[in-house]
Amino acid sequence: MKAIVVTEFGSTDVMKYVNMEVPGYGPKQVLIEVHTTSVNFADIKSRYGKKGGGKFPFVPGIDVAGVIKEVGSEVEGLKVGQRVIAFPATGSYCEYTVANENLTFVIPDQLSFDIAAASPIVSFLSYQLLAKVARIEEGETVVVHSAAGGVGTTAIQLAKLLGAGTVIGTVGSEEKIPFAIGAGADHVICYEKEDFAVVVNEITGGRGANIILDSISGRISEKSMECLAPYGRLVHFGNSSGEVGTVKTSDLHSSCRSVMGFSFGTTRKERPELLGEVAKRVLTYLAEGRLDVKIGHHFSLEEAAMAHDLIENRLSKGKVLLHVKGEVNRK
Repeated sequence: MKAIVVTEFGSTDVMKYVNMEVPGYGPKQVLIEVHTTSVNFADIKSRYGKKGGGKFPFVPGIDVAGVIKEVGSEVEGLKVGQRVIAFPATGSYCEYTVANENLTFVIPDQLSFDIAAASPIVSFLSYQLLAKVARIEEGETVVVHSAAGGVGTTAIQLAKLLGAGTVIGTVGSEEKIPFAIGAGADHVICYEKEDFAVVVNEITGGRGANIILDSISGRISEKSMECLAPYGRLVHFGNSSGEVGTVKTSDLHSSCRSVMGFSFGTTRKERPELLGEVAKRVLTYLAEGRLDVKIGHHFSLEEAAMAHDLIENRLSKGKVLLHVKGEVNRK
């Protein structure tokens, strides 16, 4: 089969388009023919050795949409021919991949493979952050950092679906503002041009935000504490800036505010049983057209390095897809 492999840690030069054997599968696993996969920031981190990887060569990629071609002897809930999304065990930048049964989910017939492939990480993660970790309540104000990205545009929509009163996005460049507005944000702040904490406090009449979703870390996390309301929840789920932020304990107890961490990768590994309910909710939203995952860029499998460069240089808007089977839809 054709695949992209990482041969050593480093720049996109270490990504090679090769032929390799179709992976074997275990009794509780399925073999999936890949149609489309998405490119996530975690893939870039793994290429640099900052997140998993290390046994070379390895196939990057953490989510996939495709068709089940074979099932293990102990698989009970899935069958050959079903259209699925999955979090694979053997990477996704390839023509065939293997996934555990409990991390494979049948998708509704009306969902295209493009939307399905764009959905697993961003929609499952966003739902977990808002509904399970932050425990969003009706009418609350939510701030979403990196609001023009795949997670950001999805979190904006889900916040509204789950009852948020006001959703405020922040972005790093002014050209990304329309993309976040298009996802449904009520206000969008360019944090390179304005002090977002000051603007959030102005928008909320000095009360601050009830929930802040932070995947940037560093100074953005520290600044977020300046506009977090009493009883507010700052949810830290990434560190795309590469910086380390500091939170003072004196900022927490008397204000009843919370700072919480969440890793979707850890959840997939340690608590996969939590994702069954999430899948049902998210796939229902998608099937009903209530959630529109924003796709910004399309590449072929061979162009995976170009996709990585786009994300790494912070030029992407919405989800970035790799098309493994069929023609690339550039629209």
